[in-house]
Amino acid sequence: MALANPRGAEILVNSRADIALAAGAHGVHLPGGSIAPSTLRAIAPPGFRIGVSAHSIEELRAAQAEGADFAVFSPIFSSISKPGYGPPLGLDGLREAVRAVRIPVLALGGISQENAAQCMAAGAAGVAGISVFQG
Repeated sequence: MALANPRGAEILVNSRADIALAAGAHGVHLPGGSIAPSTLRAIAPPGFRIGVSAHSIEELRAAQAEGADFAVFSPIFSSISKPGYGPPLGLDGLREAVRAVRIPVLALGGISQENAAQCMAAGAAGVAGISVFQG
């Protein structure tokens, strides 16, 4: 029996397309360098959402070309969880990223309650994070 979902929330599994498909999730968020979204789409059900992590404009364009539904762009701000992905790209980098592709771009990396609105004002389709959702 399916549970009521009045707000239309969707479940996306991080990194594991196999688990997302087996569990009947709404989609998957893939790390950079993963299987191409176009390849995964061949075995995914209609409407299955595929997001890809990107850390540069080139990676964003590749995600779009490979058929991603959205991209998560990072790091926007300094972040403990994203030290290996280079210096923060900042709001100017986010603005440039949003303009570079047609797919929705979500901001990640150092997102807080204080700066989330700035990301949205810079054109992000949304924000993703860890610390922003912790009490």
